[in-house]
Amino acid sequence: MSNRKHVFISHHHADDDHVSKLTSMMNRNGFELRNSSIRAKPANQKKLDQGLVSDNTIKRLLRMKMAWASTVIVLIGKDTHKRPWVDWEIKKAHELGKRIVGVYTRGGTENDVPEALDDYEDARVNWDSKSVMDAIEGKESVFEKPGGGTREPIHEGATTRC
Repeated sequence: MSNRKHVFISHHHADDDHVSKLTSMMNRNGFELRNSSIRAKPANQKKLDQGLVSDNTIKRLLRMKMAWASTVIVLIGKDTHKRPWVDWEIKKAHELGKRIVGVYTRGGTENDVPEALDDYEDARVNWDSKSVMDAIEGKESVFEKPGGGTREPIHEGATTRC
């Protein structure tokens, strides 16, 4: 099986640096993540802040970016649970039949977990390349707690994927 995976990394834009750190960590350990997520460049962020880009345009772009990925990774960091776009991305990933994997950033806690992630995730792991890759590949649908240990899933995962 190839170590190259097509993913969409859902995250709070304050955590853009964690997206780069995750892909770098995975690359250092022999796994290539091809990420289709959106990171707002300063010029684009200015347009967003000024309300010059409609929600429908953003949704269309996110759907296109997400359709290409086999897995949606949700970075769980400080304030992730407060981000409505992260919840929307999780729900859309579920609707599209994507595997959904939560990954705690360093310092991420169970209090930072978006509500939709509890509803739709297939796995949740800590910041560890082997755990992340195993979760992406579906080897185990483990649900880790930040800092170690596991918990029972909140929902029954899907048994088939289209």
